[in-house]
Amino acid sequence: MKQPHNARAATKTMLQPSPPPLPDRTEPIRRARQQVLGERVPAVQGLVAPWIERSWQRCLAAGHRPEQALGFDAVSPAQARAAADSNRRLVAAARPVLERVAQALAHTRYFAILANAQGVVVDAHGAIDRSDRRALLITRTGADLSEQRVGTTAIGAALFEQQPVWLHRAEHFFADTGAYSCAGAPLRGADGQLAGMLDLTGIDVAERPELQHLAAQAARSIDNALALAVPHALALRLSWPGALPGGDSDGLLGLDADGLVVAANPAARAMLALAPHGAAMHADALFAMPHANLFDAARLGRPFDVPLWSGLRIWAQAHAADQRADCAAPLPLRTVEDALIRQAVDAARGNVALAARRLGISRATVYRKLGQR
Repeated sequence: MKQPHNARAATKTMLQPSPPPLPDRTEPIRRARQQVLGERVPAVQGLVAPWIERSWQRCLAAGHRPEQALGFDAVSPAQARAAADSNRRLVAAARPVLERVAQALAHTRYFAILANAQGVVVDAHGAIDRSDRRALLITRTGADLSEQRVGTTAIGAALFEQQPVWLHRAEHFFADTGAYSCAGAPLRGADGQLAGMLDLTGIDVAERPELQHLAAQAARSIDNALALAVPHALALRLSWPGALPGGDSDGLLGLDADGLVVAANPAARAMLALAPHGAAMHADALFAMPHANLFDAARLGRPFDVPLWSGLRIWAQAHAADQRADCAAPLPLRTVEDALIRQAVDAARGNVALAARRLGISRATVYRKLGQR
């Protein structure tokens, strides 16, 4: 018998999975505020994150009181222009990423804010309710949202702690900021120094701690864009064996025509143990091969094995600045397949049968791919 339309709709609704509710953190946060801000004693472990308590303590030490009225500083047109003009490179690198983040946030009532290294707003993007004064106050270019001005927020905390953060409503220091929920992650420039901060904020919204991961991932994309924006003669994408270059987690290194390192993203600095700043590093001091070979490899258009002086080996893909190919573009499937096969054969020390078994393909396929080199 044909099921009535209303019954089918009800059945479909019943079958749709719903996310499990998040635990209500209102009471733990209230207790933490009472202990730290009221009684001036350390909070019981687990009530709030340690970095939140540290921020509260800094606010108290600065003479602030949670209940005092918070007046966001007015931003003059001249201040707004100065903030925009002095952060053009940061805004340009972040804008495409902010647009993608806005798509992810489309139905959540969260939006993105970009701040410089001092906590001053330089851009905002997404579904910002312009009729809500609370939204307007924190999205104005030139607004100072540093911890010194507005207390504990994702912007001030991420800049101070220099790590991704999440805080919800009453975890903010001031009562006047208790309507906000925020995720944030710091941004680093091509020189390894703090360049700014990405903030994802909602007002009177449900808690979404998973946005901390989105903020961190988006910040990594902005870090990469900042590195690639520095003029360079050669860009290198770096990865450890087993993960071919081609994603946001790659190390990115920019070299000038003489082989000097002019830009490096955080991943490259971690992979190559580069200091955040200091004397210029030459590629010959990083790679156990002449830097001219790196430039030659750019013409091949495929990943290649690179030895480090430590004895470790990494995979790299080189792009000359005058090449039309986008350094951030994914590798063609055939290139990825060929590189994986060569990598498996190298790992098997030339044993084609072993490499074929590990890859789950025939020896004939391995020989055929090797013959196309």
